[in-house]
Amino acid sequence: MQPEIKDISRSQGHWQQRVDLAAAFRWIERLGMNEAVANHFSLAVTDDGSQFLMNPNQMHFRRIRASDLLLLDAHDSDTMTAANAPDPTAWGLHGSIHRHCPHARCVMHVHSIHATVLASLADSTLPPIDQNTAMFYGRHVVDDQFGGLAFEEEGTRCATLLGDPNTAILVMGNHGVLAVGPTVADTLFQLFYFERAAETYIRALQTGQPLRIMSPEIAQKTADELADYPGSAENHLQEIKHILDDEGSNYAS
Repeated sequence: MQPEIKDISRSQGHWQQRVDLAAAFRWIERLGMNEAVANHFSLAVTDDGSQFLMNPNQMHFRRIRASDLLLLDAHDSDTMTAANAPDPTAWGLHGSIHRHCPHARCVMHVHSIHATVLASLADSTLPPIDQNTAMFYGRHVVDDQFGGLAFEEEGTRCATLLGDPNTAILVMGNHGVLAVGPTVADTLFQLFYFERAAETYIRALQTGQPLRIMSPEIAQKTADELADYPGSAENHLQEIKHILDDEGSNYAS
C-alpha cells in the first residue's frame, strides 16, 4: 500500500499561509490567468524553505481550499511514489526552486496570455515604456534555453536563473512566466502586475508605432520607488480575501 503525503490541519499550524495561498488560486482563476488543471503555486513554511505547500495534482484553481494544499518536503525522494503525489512537473520545478533558492519563499507559475506571448518573442525582455513595465526594470530575467516539460532536470536548470534575490519574474521562453517572492501577497502582486505590464507592451507593439522607452536612469528610479511603496501587496491580498469572504467563498476552509 502506497504511503500518503503527510497532510496538515488547521490545528497543526501554517493555517494562515494556507488561507493566503488558497485566495491567490481563486483570484488568479477569476482573472483567467490559469490554464485548465495545470499550473502551480507553492509556499515555503520552514526557515530553510525545504518544506512547502502546493496545490494537489490536477485540481482546478477555482475549487482549491486551504485544507486541500499538500505539505511537501523538497528533500524527500519518496514524494513521487506517494498515493497523492503532486504533478511531476510541479515537483520538478517547484521542488527544485525550494531546494536551491531558499529566498524564493513563494513560487507562482502560470501560462497567462500576455506574459506567454512575451515569452514567445525572439526578444522576451520587457522594456520600460510605462509605470507598470518599469516596475520590472532590472527585476526580471529571461530563460531562452527551454528544454521541454519542467521535470526535475529542467526545474533544476530554471532554479539556477533565480539566484539574485532581486529577481521577481522569470520569463520562461517558449513556456510561460514564473514569479517568486518572500510572501504570497508579494508574489501575487508581482504576477498580477507583470501580466498587466506584458499586456501594455504587447498592445503597444500592435500599433506599429515607435515605443517611448524610458531612460535607464528614470526606469531604475521608478522601479526603486515602486519597490519601496508601502503596503500595496499586503493590502491587495487583504482586499481579495474580503471580496471572497463577502461572496461566501469556501477558499478558507
